[in-house]
Amino acid sequence: MSDAVYDVLIIGGGPGGYVTAIRSAQLGFKTALVEREHLGGICLNWGCIPTKALLRSAEIYHYATHAKDYGLTLNGSMSVNVADVVKRSRGVSQQLNGGVAFLMKKNKVDVIWGEAKITKVGEVSVGKSTKPVVEPQNPIPKGVLGEGVYKAKHIIVATGARPRVLPGIEPDKNLIWTYFEAMVPKTMPKSLIVMGSGAIGIEFASFYRTMGAEVTVVEVMNQILPVEDAEIAALARKSFEKQGIKILSGAKVLGVKKGTDSVTATIQDEKGATTEITADRLISAVGVVGNIENLGLEALGVKTDRGCVVTDGLGHTNIAGIYAIGDVAGPPMLAHKAEHEGVICIEGIKGLHVHPMDKLKIPGCTYCHPQVASVGLTEAKAKEQGYTTKVGRFSFIGNGKAIALGEPEGMVKTVFDVKTGKLLGAHMIGAEVTELIQGYVVAMTLETTEEDLMHTVFPHPTLSEMMHESVLDAYGRVIHA
Repeated sequence: MSDAVYDVLIIGGGPGGYVTAIRSAQLGFKTALVEREHLGGICLNWGCIPTKALLRSAEIYHYATHAKDYGLTLNGSMSVNVADVVKRSRGVSQQLNGGVAFLMKKNKVDVIWGEAKITKVGEVSVGKSTKPVVEPQNPIPKGVLGEGVYKAKHIIVATGARPRVLPGIEPDKNLIWTYFEAMVPKTMPKSLIVMGSGAIGIEFASFYRTMGAEVTVVEVMNQILPVEDAEIAALARKSFEKQGIKILSGAKVLGVKKGTDSVTATIQDEKGATTEITADRLISAVGVVGNIENLGLEALGVKTDRGCVVTDGLGHTNIAGIYAIGDVAGPPMLAHKAEHEGVICIEGIKGLHVHPMDKLKIPGCTYCHPQVASVGLTEAKAKEQGYTTKVGRFSFIGNGKAIALGEPEGMVKTVFDVKTGKLLGAHMIGAEVTELIQGYVVAMTLETTEEDLMHTVFPHPTLSEMMHESVLDAYGRVIHA
C-alpha cells in the first residue's frame, strides 16, 4: 500500500495523458501519471510519429526515383533496405519516448508503472502490467513507484484506443496486420490488401505503394477517406489510382483464408457479387476502439457509449472526481484533440475560465501522397445544417511555388456562410497541406470573416497563396485562376 496522495492522478501516458500531467504540474497540483507500457502512448510509439518517419523515407525514395523530373541524374541504383527504414522509424520514437520521460522529471510528475484500476472515487489500485510489450524499446524502468494503492482527488482517464478487430479477421504477426505489425515489416511485401480507407489505411497504402508493393484498398463506403469533403476525396482517389493503387469502394471483406505465406480475401461488392484476391499480407485498418475495459468504470457507474467514455465539453464524466480525455472519450480520435482536451480538463479543475471543446475546430490530417487536410464542415454537411454557402476553389496548377516544387496536383477548397461571411470549413489536398491547414484553423478560432481573409497579405511565392486565392474565388475575386 502506497502512502502517496495526489491532487491529480492520470491513467495513461499518451499525448493526452502526459500533456495533461505537465499542465497539471504547472498549475501547482501534486500530479502522478500511471503508465503500463511506454510513455508517449500509441501516437509516439506506434502511430503518429513512427508512421511519419516511414512516410518520410518513402517520400525520399519517391524523389530519388524521380530525380530526372528535377533535372538530376543519380549514379548507381536505388533500393529499399526495409530493415534500415524500420530502424530509423523506431529510433525516432525512442528518442521522443526518452524526451517524455525527461519532461515528467522536469515537471516533477511522479510516473507510476503498472496497470491501473479505479477501485472507488478518489482511489486507484495499480497492479503489475498484463499488457504484452510489443517491442522492448525502452524497458519499463525499475522505480520506487509501482504496484500499490494511490489516492487522488481528481482521476483523469486517458487510456487511448486500440485497433478494432472484426470477427473472423483476427490479426497475427505474420499475415494479417494491424498498424503495430505494419510498421515493423521484416521484409517488404510484394502485394498488400488494405482493409479500410481512413487515415491509417490510406497512409499505409501510400507508404507500401511508394516502396513498390501492389496495393488494393477495400472500403465499405462508396467514398474513400469517408470523413473528408467528397470533392477532395474524389481527387485523392484519382491520384492514388494514377499511382497504381487499386481501390474497391462500396465493398467489404467477408472473410480471409491464410496460406503459408499469403492471405486470400473474399470481397463482396455493393451488388452482392464476390471475388477473391490473394496478397502477401492484409492490413486491417477499420478504425479503433477505446480502452475502457478493466478500469473499474462499470462498477462505479461511469457512463459509456459505443466503447467510449461519455463526457461533457470539459472532460467531466457523470461521476464527480472522474474525468476522461482523448481517444477513450470518443472521436475524433486524434492526438492533438487529446492534448487540447486534457488542457481544457485540468484548467477547468483549477477553476480557470476555459472554452469547452469545439470539435468542428479540430483539424484532420492524412500524410499520404498527396497529403489531405481539413477543418470544419464539408460542403455537404454545411448544406445539411441549413447554411446557404459560397464555395471557393483554387488548384495547385495555378500556384508558382507548387509548380517549382514539381507538385502541381492538388486543390484548396473553402466553404463560407453567405449570411455572415463565416468560414465554415476548409479542405485541402496536395503538397504540405498538413502544414497549411493551421492557417484556416486559426482563422476559424478567431471567428475571422471572408473580409478579414481577403485583406490578409500572403507571402509570395508560397503555397499559402492558394489559401488566399480560394477565399477570393468564393466571392468572385480570384486573381490567378
